[in-house]
Amino acid sequence: MCRTDGRKNDELRPVSIVRDFLKYPEGSVLISTGDTRVICTATVEEGVPSWLNGHGQGWVTAEYAMLPRATEDRTNRNRVSGRGAEIQRLIGRSLRAAVDLRGLNENTVRIDCDVIQADGGTRTASITGGYVALCDALRYMVDLDMITDMPLLGNVAAVSVGMIDSEIVLDLCYIEDSRAEVDMNIVMRNHEYVEVQGAGESSTFNHEHLEEMLKLARKGITSLIDKQKEALSQ
Repeated sequence: MCRTDGRKNDELRPVSIVRDFLKYPEGSVLISTGDTRVICTATVEEGVPSWLNGHGQGWVTAEYAMLPRATEDRTNRNRVSGRGAEIQRLIGRSLRAAVDLRGLNENTVRIDCDVIQADGGTRTASITGGYVALCDALRYMVDLDMITDMPLLGNVAAVSVGMIDSEIVLDLCYIEDSRAEVDMNIVMRNHEYVEVQGAGESSTFNHEHLEEMLKLARKGITSLIDKQKEALSQ
């Protein structure tokens, strides 16, 4: 299949992760995947939600939004849609999988993911970039003796896969996503799955298709984790 940007079916879009993108947050990242760009910030807050008081653990949560002109048509500002609420819950679940919450003491890390330009894969980019911002926030907490050690359980990253014209492809841009017969978002912590979201948009898929999509996602996520490690080593 000839992809819109000339990539091979198993090829990621160009990925860039820039740390310390903003001055004030405890962690901040600009992640670019092709033409999708997301600013991920991590804020450290003392205390936890009331239902966790006294449980001896912390919390990681996320919020997600698009700037009004992140897309071709303007969207209203400060309105969380059903889609946005579902995405931010996914981001929160995914990033909590990266952390031993007991190691946070009773502190919260809030990840804000703001899409400044959208061309498909905004939720997966938010997870991949959000992890790096989270790591920097945790380092900040160690430096301030809020926690004793980095409570990380592994790298968490995410990517989309899909089926277009009966071919399996990795990391869909918006045009590809809009015409995909099957669309999936895969989140992994190292070599284990955190979440698999998938649906036949205009077609069904069989077990062999699923296996191929999962295999391709694993390959993509391995490369994304290498990008995270490279960014965090700088």
